[in-house]
Order: sequence, then structure tokens, then C-alpha cells
Amino acid sequence: MWLPLGLVLLAAEALAVKRHDFKTCDQSGFCKRGRALASRAKEAASTWKSPYSVDPSSVAISAQKSTFTASVLSSLYPEIKFELDVRAHADGTFRVRMDEVDGLRKRYDETSKWALVREPTLSETITWKQTKKEIKAVNTKSGVELKVQFEPLRVALLRNGKEEVVINGKGLLHMEHFRLKDEEPTPPVEGQAQDDSQTVLQPPVNPTAWFEGEQAAVWDETFGGQTDTKPRGPQSLSLDINFPTHGHIYGIPEHATRLDLPTTTGENAKYSDPYRLYNLDVFEYEADSEMALYGAVPLVHAHGVHSTVGVFNAIGSETWVDVGHPSTESTETQWISESGILDVFLLPGPTPEDVFRQYARLTGTPVMPRHFALAYHQCRWNYISSSDVREVQSRFDADDIPFDVLWLDIEYAPNHKYFIWNEKTFPDPVPMFNDVAAYGRKMVVIIDPHLKKDNDYPVYKSASEKGLLVKPSSGQGEYDGWCWPGSSAWVDYFNLASWDWWQGLFKVDGNNGDWHWKDSTTDVFIWNDMNEPSVFNGPEITMPKTNLHFDGWEHRDVHNINGMLFQNATSQAVKYRTDPPQRPFVLSRAFFAGSQRFGAVWTGDNLGTWEHMAIGVPMVLSNGIAGITFSGADVGGFFGNPDIEMLVRWYQVGAFAPFFRAHAHIDTKRREPFLLSEPHKSMVRDIIRLRYSLLPVWYTAFRYSSVSGVPVLRPQYTVFPNDPKGFSLDEQYFIGNSGLLVKPVTAPGVTQTTVYLAEAQPYYDYFTGHIYRGKRSGVEVTVPAALHEIPLLIRGGSIVPTRERPRRSSALMKKDPFTLRIALDAAEEASGDLYLDDGDSYLYEAGELVWRRFNAAKSGKSTFKITSEDLVAINNGQNVVDGAIVPVSGPNAFKESVSAVRVEKIVVYGLKAKPSKITLANGGEVEWDFVAGTSAKSGEGVASALTMRDPAVRITEDWSIEITL
Repeated sequence: MWLPLGLVLLAAEALAVKRHDFKTCDQSGFCKRGRALASRAKEAASTWKSPYSVDPSSVAISAQKSTFTASVLSSLYPEIKFELDVRAHADGTFRVRMDEVDGLRKRYDETSKWALVREPTLSETITWKQTKKEIKAVNTKSGVELKVQFEPLRVALLRNGKEEVVINGKGLLHMEHFRLKDEEPTPPVEGQAQDDSQTVLQPPVNPTAWFEGEQAAVWDETFGGQTDTKPRGPQSLSLDINFPTHGHIYGIPEHATRLDLPTTTGENAKYSDPYRLYNLDVFEYEADSEMALYGAVPLVHAHGVHSTVGVFNAIGSETWVDVGHPSTESTETQWISESGILDVFLLPGPTPEDVFRQYARLTGTPVMPRHFALAYHQCRWNYISSSDVREVQSRFDADDIPFDVLWLDIEYAPNHKYFIWNEKTFPDPVPMFNDVAAYGRKMVVIIDPHLKKDNDYPVYKSASEKGLLVKPSSGQGEYDGWCWPGSSAWVDYFNLASWDWWQGLFKVDGNNGDWHWKDSTTDVFIWNDMNEPSVFNGPEITMPKTNLHFDGWEHRDVHNINGMLFQNATSQAVKYRTDPPQRPFVLSRAFFAGSQRFGAVWTGDNLGTWEHMAIGVPMVLSNGIAGITFSGADVGGFFGNPDIEMLVRWYQVGAFAPFFRAHAHIDTKRREPFLLSEPHKSMVRDIIRLRYSLLPVWYTAFRYSSVSGVPVLRPQYTVFPNDPKGFSLDEQYFIGNSGLLVKPVTAPGVTQTTVYLAEAQPYYDYFTGHIYRGKRSGVEVTVPAALHEIPLLIRGGSIVPTRERPRRSSALMKKDPFTLRIALDAAEEASGDLYLDDGDSYLYEAGELVWRRFNAAKSGKSTFKITSEDLVAINNGQNVVDGAIVPVSGPNAFKESVSAVRVEKIVVYGLKAKPSKITLANGGEVEWDFVAGTSAKSGEGVASALTMRDPAVRITEDWSIEITL
């Protein structure tokens, strides 16, 4: 359809972020000051010197030899004292802290309290060696060394003598101390270094004098017609962290950009602003941008051919991160935060898996989800009534399309009073829930953090009476902001008294006389949206930084942590609805370091465009790098009406993300799969069914992740860390350790695509068995990718367990038999794992589980053997996963409950010849057929395929099948 140019431009403008609603670095006083400091340092070049130094006489090493403290002096502020605290952990990580001592006020230092599970065990083997110029610790076992230089202060992590992480190497460390507003600015000073060898261009005493001819707001700061009065004054922290031998950097989600973070400084910068970490409700965000989005995790991985290292900067305030690449083999970053202390964890690796584990020991491993949560979720804003809900379920069933979860957005609640039902449209919520649950399905209901200020609303009335709400800057009364219900208040989850109260609301069977959600059931789970927090009339559509939380901390100190606490509190509330507790499912939009412990996230309000579909893939990968592995993007896009090609492709993308949900805006056309015409309805049905058949793969991958911290989706560089060709790849990825390699199609008109193979191994098309072969130097292969085709390969050497019988929901698959796809590698071997538990409870923590390993290998010159063994048994009663150990003890009733589940089919790809005999260990016979083709050791082509039908082996038992060629 032809449209006038004016209408086209108007439509494009309508579907675009309003950038003027959000600050740039130049409009943020502390970011502008921090960047100006970097500019002055660059201009001064070798004459620049950091003003911070360690007093050698103050160094105090602990009796355990694992930590030391020292006084830090500043030539800028001789009267201001700082303390350095360095700790060595048993796992090889280091923690570097610096705080103001006896200042005018206390800086916020509680970020780690909320983010960390615990600080790792301190090292018992580290020895500190001090000289006049430095103090250092050497781990002789790993070759890692930490060196703290005294003058100027400089911290470096070295491996085998080479610096890999350097803090304050560029001299950009600057901690603005608390001061009174009437202090006069001091002009920039030019002085001499202590050894009189060079001129020193020092930053001025007062940051307002950092600029020639312009000022950056230090006290009052106005943006968008609203003024931040900064009653406590400037308190920002600038810090440079550099990676001299690592040319690639990943992490600091959430941003709509590539996994390998583009440069933000210098002539070749992709973005003119730093990456911003500040949880915001960014309506219709751009598909290629450095702008802040809904989550913020201050973690980066730096990678090179020799090692991977990580840095976790435990700070919860607004933070900007500049990324530069002075060479292809090095990376420089500057972190500029509005408040907080210096609290940096150095993660030495040296492999990507090591860094994942080291970070997981700090902030926790991803939650082990409910099994249903990995299936397909159907959502829109809004299913308008209980009859609508029943109709949607009926239409899915009529067209044999499986789904597990049906969602309700905000319109179920009258005047957006969450927990309350609109009696006209949802007159029978509990019967509605029970009707959905009859097919093994669940429902998710949205609960947002804002409470309508109405004393007839029992949730608000109770919170107000108990004093559990966020306060304005005066400290009196309750903060009043505007959100979906109109005038609203926000629960202060930094006040631990709010947690018990919140938990009581979710009880479905009484609450000691207090109001509770009786119109609910334990088959209802929760969606936490708008928890950045989003405030429609607030600065940058969020809460004023001067608002006060428990203990008098300003919102500016804790903004990025706020949304995580809301999800945490809700997760606990859902968990303890029952006795014994059941695993919760809670989806959150906002997140911070540690959010992986509490549930899933999604990438927010994306657009129904090809660009947004494409960028969603690296966004989900980036979340996983930072621990937030249970994530996904709205299938079809939240805004807009995707055409049928885009919608089919988006289902393919979604089916290979950890969190698989279709969602749409209230103004979009209905696009549930059953509404599609043929052949596209069948295409989407097949995609969803494929997700269900692969649920054993996803569940096993999540179990590994929940133990080790390694993400469910593994980018190319994490699987092949020594192959530079894969370091920037973010369009293809592996699912756990299953050997499945997927490259979703995210562009229109595609009929074939290329997949990069990094190794000299066969890769098999999942659907046809066609062999593609890599080379030692890596090679791109062309694979078919018509609209009905998904580029999905099995890495040679893998065994993939699936369940192939179509069902209405995953709950109905629990006793279904398994199929094993065995893809032989060049050595004609393969292995794979399968993890099972009841999918709901915490009994797996006591050993109520099944964890099997399947192997295929030569057992003689012309014989193969396929075996199944118990991972628990072969590890002496321990579950050993990627180096992590989980004790197992007690009875295993779950294993008994699935003891009859069998393997109904085994397919072996890549055998070199037709078998002459196949026998079970007990002498039983196996029905089989063989299709000749290419072997694992030969060239490309359709692989030979041996199919064994119903070999009469149980999934819980040890067994073997011998193949004689």
C-alpha cells in the first residue's frame, strides 16, 4: 500500500524513542565531569599523574595474611582521608575497596549486601610482599599476581608476569568527597611531581572548575523541567579499568547493541556517549544504541586468545561506562558513578567458564526454574475477560498447538489495583485458574510495584499504615508519583519489614486476619513489570533521586538495585505460599547483579521490526554473560504488527531463547498462532512443538547453569576461546553443552545462510542429518534456511535426548519416552547428558533426581557400544558438573516414579558401515534399519543413519547396546 511521505515519516517518528526524555552524558553533571577528567588526562599525556597514593607506613596485613588495609592520601584534598582494603580469596579472585574515612557523611556502601550471596572464602595461601614502592601477592599455583603500587596508587592483576587488568593506570580515579555547599571552588593547579621529574596537571579541588568556560552541575541540576537539588552534594566516583592484553569486551547489560561491545571513545567510536547503567522505562527503544534500558549489571568480561578475565564493579547508582580500544589487542574502560564506594572484584579466569564460576560464587547461580517455565508462554496486553482466557485455551487445543502458560496484563485489575479482580470481566478468577490448570497449565498475573493511593484499596492502606512506603526528600509522609493507577505510592523493599508483609499478601489460604489474595491459587505465578521504577511524571520517567529509602539512603544510591529487590521479595512470597515450599516463577523487567537468583527477565518493550528481532539475540547473550541467563525477547515484538514472514521467523528466534513468550501491545492486532492461515499456522505449530521436544535439552542446560553459573546460551567465544574468528560472533550460539548450534534467521527474504564452524569436526543438520565439516582454521558453511527451515546443527560428538510425542502441555509429557540422537565425531565417539527431576519442588536438592550420561564409542575393531550410566553413581555419590560439586543423599522417590520411562528410539548418525548385528547386554534383540550415507570420518553429504526402534531400555537404568559392523 502506497503512503504519502509525510505519513511515513510520522509513523516512523511515532515508533521511535523520545531521546529528549533521557539524559546524555553531557546533560549529566557527574558524567560530564568524569569525561572531562579523562579528556584532560589525555591532553596532558605523560605529564598526567593520579593524585592518590598509599602511605607505605600505614599498610597493615591481617593475621590470616589474606587481606591488608592502608591509608590513601590525596594531593588534591590533604585533609580528606581514604582507606584501601584489598582481599585475596581462595578461588583466586581479589576484592579492592576504597572508602572515605570520617567524612562529612557516610558514602553508600551497601550494594554488595544486596547483590552478593556471600564474599568468597579468604585465601589461606596468599603471602604479601611489601617494598618501599609496592605490595604484591603471588599465587604460585595459578601464576596470578596482584600488585598494588603506592605512588601513585595503581592496582594490577598479572598472569605469568603480564598485566591483564589495571585499575587507575590512566590516573582517572577520583572520589568526590562530601562537602558543604558554600565551599569556594579552587582553580586548576599546576605543580611539580615529588621527584621534580615532570609537571603535573592536577584536577582542581572543586569539580566545578574542571572546565574552561563552562560548568557541570555540582549541586542543583535541572533536566526536563525538574530539578535535582542534590542536598548531599557531589559524591561521584570515576575509575579507569584497563585490559592491556584483551581486545574484546562483553557484558554491562542492558543495551541494544552487539555482544562484543563497540567503542564509545576516540575517532572510531560507534557511539558518542558512554554505555549508561541506569534502569529506565525506555518506550520504543532503539535497536542499535548505547542508551540505558531496564536492567544494569556492572560486570564485564575481557577476552583474548590467551585468557578471559572479569571485573565486577559492585555499585548500585547510575553509572556510565566508556569503552576504548587503543589497539586491536587491548581495551580501556572508564566507569563514572554518581555515588557509592570503590568496590571492585577482579575475576582472573583464565577461561570463560572460570570467570562464570567466579562471578557465580559472588552473586549466585541462576535459579533452577519450574519445568513449565521453559515451555511456551502466551501473553498480550490484555486478555480481556475470563471467557477470553477460556476461548484462547480452547483455540490452541483445537489446532493442536501446545502451550503451558497464559498471561494477564494490567487490565484485569479495576483502576489498576493489583491483586483485585474486575468483577465484570473476571467474575470467577479461581474457576478460571482451575480450568486452565486442568490441562497441566499455569497462569501468570501482573503485579506492578506502584500502589494506587486509595484508602479503599486494602494493599495500599496496609502498606501506608505500617510505614512501608518510599518517602519524599523531606523524609515525611509518602512519595506521590504518577503511574497506571494515577496517584501512586511505592513499597520500600530496602525496609526488611516490608518483605514479611508482602509475603502475607500472596497467601491463598489465610493470613492471620490480614488481607490476602484469596482469589488466587498456587497455579498462579507473577509478572513484575515497571520496577525500574517507572514513574510517568518523574525525572526521566523514574523516581526522583532525592527520595528516601530505609535508613535514610537516597534513591540515587540504590536506584539500580531497587527492581531486583522487588523481584526477590515476590519470589520469596510465591515460594512460601505452600508448605513445603515450591519453586516460584517470577518475571521481572528491571534487574541487577544477582537477579538471576530470583527468576526470569525479558528485554522489554521491543518493536515488531527485523532490526529488533535481530538485536534481541545479542541482548539475550549479553544478559547471560552477566549471569542473567533466563531471558528472552517478546516474540513478534511488543509494538506493531509484524508481517507473516517476520512473525514466523520471530517464533524461530523465540523457540531458541531460554524464555519463550509471545507478547503484544493492546493496540496491536491479535496474532495468536491459531489465528494464522496455512501454511504459516503449521510452521508455527511445528516450531512450538520443536521447543517441546527439546525441553529435556533446555532443562538439562538449566541444571548445569544452576550449579556452575555457565550460561544456558553459550556464545561462540565461550566454546572456542582460542579462535579469534569467533570472538565477535553473536548471531549463532550453542545451547548448554548439548552440542546444538543454532543460527536464527533475522532478515527478510532469506533462503539460505552461513554458519561458522570453528573445528575439524562433522556437524549434522538436526532435521536431515546432512553433514557439514569444519576445518582446523574455521570455515563458513552454507545451510538451507527457507521460511519453514531453522539452521540447527548438532556438533559431532554429541548425544541429544528429546521427547517426540506432541502434547497439549509439558506437564503431560512427564512419563513420555525418549529419543536419543547420536551424532558421531571424527573419532566416531559421542556423549551427552540428561537431567530430570519433578520440575516443581526442591526435592532435587536432597537427591530426588535422575542424571544420566550417554556414551557412544568403539568397543573393538568393528564394534560400537552405546551405554547409559548414572552421573551420581560414577562420581561416588556426588553430582559433579563443570567442576562444581553438589552432595546427594537420601531416598530417590522421583527416580522410582519414572522408572518405567523408556528410550523408544535411538538414531546414530555417521556410522561407516551397515551393522551386521545389534544386541543388548542381556542378549535381547533390537529392531533396526540402516540408511547408507556419509560417515563421520568422510566428507560432506547426508549422513548414514542407523535407527533402533524401542530397544527396551529404561531411562533410569544402566544399560549397553553393542553394534557389530
